[in-house]
Amino acid sequence: MSTRPRQGTKPSHGKPHRRPRKDPVRILAFEALRAVDERDAYANLVLPPMLRKAREKAPEQGGLDARDAALATELVYGTLRRQGTYDAIIAECVDRPLREVDPPVLDVLSLGAHQLLGTRIPGHAAVSATVELARVVLGDGRAKFVNAVLRKISADDFDGWLERITPPYEEDAEEHLALRHAHPRWVVSALWDALGGSRQDITELLEADNERPEVTLVARPGRATTGELLTEEALPGRWSPYAVRLTEGGEPGALDAVREGRAGVQDEGSQLVALALANAPVEGADTRWLDTCAGPGGKAALLGALAAGRGAALVAAEKQPHRARLVARSLAGNPGPWTVVTADGTRPAWRPGSFDRVLADVPCTGLGALRRRPEARWRRRPEDLEGFAPLQRGLLRQALEAARVGGVVAYVTCSPHPAETRAVVDDVLKSLAKEPGGTAAELIDARPRLPEMPALGEGPDVQLWPHLHGTDAMYLALLRRTA
Repeated sequence: MSTRPRQGTKPSHGKPHRRPRKDPVRILAFEALRAVDERDAYANLVLPPMLRKAREKAPEQGGLDARDAALATELVYGTLRRQGTYDAIIAECVDRPLREVDPPVLDVLSLGAHQLLGTRIPGHAAVSATVELARVVLGDGRAKFVNAVLRKISADDFDGWLERITPPYEEDAEEHLALRHAHPRWVVSALWDALGGSRQDITELLEADNERPEVTLVARPGRATTGELLTEEALPGRWSPYAVRLTEGGEPGALDAVREGRAGVQDEGSQLVALALANAPVEGADTRWLDTCAGPGGKAALLGALAAGRGAALVAAEKQPHRARLVARSLAGNPGPWTVVTADGTRPAWRPGSFDRVLADVPCTGLGALRRRPEARWRRRPEDLEGFAPLQRGLLRQALEAARVGGVVAYVTCSPHPAETRAVVDDVLKSLAKEPGGTAAELIDARPRLPEMPALGEGPDVQLWPHLHGTDAMYLALLRRTA
């Protein structure tokens, strides 16, 4: 016979047993955070299907309505975005190093901290709801620990906690900014170097990283128009002629053009670098285009549509078979000739000098997309740069080999870190210059390919910024093969 007390009976400590109230919003948020932590998943990939599944359930079965889904989204993204700052606050309220706190307990504490310090949820409700969550997912014993910590956190507001944990700017500027704006110190340092600017510049960038970005759509040329994507919740893009911005968090899947693949979700910065390559002048024929790292296929779909409009063919290469299938899905229905090949861009399956235009959108740390993937800032480490460096240089070299003389290559990263941008381009050009009789290339000015955009720097390469352009921090260098 079970010795657990039944509801309504009194256990040994004398208090009546009460089953914890299950809050489907907070349980879903907790499960999403665990997926991010345990599986190294990205919230923007795991959360949408979880929300769709919950929306399909009846309310009595734990289903969510639109308001619930919005709260769950805010809890997940807000908690991840400020994770480092919340960890520093929690550390002030526990009597042990954070590494000794079980990760599920820390996730619950972080969710509670965000509700207390980062939302308009009343303090007593935030504590009560989080303790109930802890009872459901952690048990009564650890729920008491959660309750004690959250009551300490609730003794001050966010600004008050920042004053307590943050060193003065004059004593340690990078640590000050890192804690106030929830970025790792090394990321603050790297972004500041890339900006080469003032305190105002870096502050505006860090603030922009912490803002929830608009959903941006692309109308694929020849298949859809921006006009059919414009609704009461949508505005034209700022810079790309194919962009539409959903200003009130509209649902892309509700649009026929998106469901049918004639349009897609794509940041305006990604559209602009593809357009820059398509619009760069080439000498001679312009019939064969190549995307060397095409997965998951957003830029390939736009390039393929642009190529088809000019009678050119696109080859989209992707090393990973499952990502190559995503590329094929993105290109399905494009009007012009295109081919998807499963191939490593550093070990090409094509003859040198075969293409007129080549896109090398290389793997990188992703520090330019922290608005969309807030957890990436805490997951990346400085040593990751060393791991990407050989691959980035190898892909650029082979992209230049793939281009014919007079052809153009676009080197693109979704990172503004100098080690992944100008350093890569400079190193490859210097190494090629030391190889007489081999491939030779020169930088060409990318700024005229992005007309009417402000703050593009001194060139010839271009760095886009969230706080200046409203895009991800995309980097673009255009190179022409000369010999």
